[in-house]
Amino acid sequence: HVNFYRVAVVTGSNKGIGLAIVQALCKQFDGDVYITSRDVGRGEEAVKTLNSEGLKPKFHQLDINDLNSIKNVAAYFKGKYGGVDILINNAGTAFKASDPTPLGVQAEVILTTNFFGTRDMSTHFLPMIRAGGRVVNISSMLSVTGLKQCSPELQQRFRSEDITEDELVALMRKFLDDAKKGEHKQHGWPDMAYSVSKIGVTVLSMIHARRLSKERPNDRILLNACCPGWVRTDLTSPDAPKSPDEGAITPVYLALLPPGAKEPQGKFLSDKEVQPW
Repeated sequence: HVNFYRVAVVTGSNKGIGLAIVQALCKQFDGDVYITSRDVGRGEEAVKTLNSEGLKPKFHQLDINDLNSIKNVAAYFKGKYGGVDILINNAGTAFKASDPTPLGVQAEVILTTNFFGTRDMSTHFLPMIRAGGRVVNISSMLSVTGLKQCSPELQQRFRSEDITEDELVALMRKFLDDAKKGEHKQHGWPDMAYSVSKIGVTVLSMIHARRLSKERPNDRILLNACCPGWVRTDLTSPDAPKSPDEGAITPVYLALLPPGAKEPQGKFLSDKEVQPW
């Protein structure tokens, strides 16, 4: 039995910015809102936390680094809802600045989740985003910083209107190879795997938005990337200026753009403002 309730899915949402996004959507979105996380126990704890505030999110286990997990979850939403109205790709990882792990190892871990996991989610979920749907990819201002630290040749590709998904994937793989050999700097890459992963997320968002506008122009699906700001979470530092609730503001704004809106589309936003790329 398929019910045609509207539904929102937020990845990596058992804590931090993801949980704050779910909390806001529970209050503002007319439909079911799903917490997803790798760890079932933590996900169910998060549901209880929001239940105690009178909110009623649902839960589904999801590991974006596991293709079978993504396929199973996609099939669940297709079967139960017939599609998805809001997808927020929030799941991500980072290393502390002080972490001694070599960059080549960090790069593998970070890009696997932040870029390749987000791309796999998009591959399996974008075809079932319903007309009028909204997709938000959580990126970072460090993608802008990182872009400026790239060689002119790389900057030109990452800013290109005709870069393909295959080309972007090849560039991300090249960074991994270069970083493992310790040759990333001489090949024009910044010295930070996290910023490269988020360049990948921002550019992927632009590619996917262009594709949606071309292939499904009448469906008016809006897809954007955004920076939540520097937020106090497990990934950052207690000195970060924003609370998770403040970090959720721009993602939620993009998720709830009014019906019929034509923009922003394929943009990178921070504090609800389109940023130059």
